[in-house]
Amino acid sequence: MILAPDRQATTADVYAPSAPATECCSLAGGPMGVDDAQRIAGRLKALSDSTRLQLLSHVAAQGCGAVCVCDLTAVVDISQPTVSHHMKKLVDAGLVTREQRGKWAHYSVVPEAFAELRSFLDLG
Repeated sequence: MILAPDRQATTADVYAPSAPATECCSLAGGPMGVDDAQRIAGRLKALSDSTRLQLLSHVAAQGCGAVCVCDLTAVVDISQPTVSHHMKKLVDAGLVTREQRGKWAHYSVVPEAFAELRSFLDLG
């Protein structure tokens, strides 16, 4: 803070908010409605579990290809029914899709869901 030579800093000067260099936290589309808020909250809730984050990152690392649930059990060292439970939460949140191939389920990332989350989280 630069003050005039004949002036000393006061408590008000030290704690006064400075003008931001750029606009902060603007949502170009305006505030979200109830439906959008519920959808985003559901997705964030699904992502709030560390096991689901690990599973999702493994599926996402495969790019556009589907990943068999049989390959996911080794990733988190939990049983197949527990993996299926976590994957169902991700499917219900719209973050991944599930395709049945014979006796195994295969999962793929939904890119649009992550584009929406990225847009929401990019408030600046």
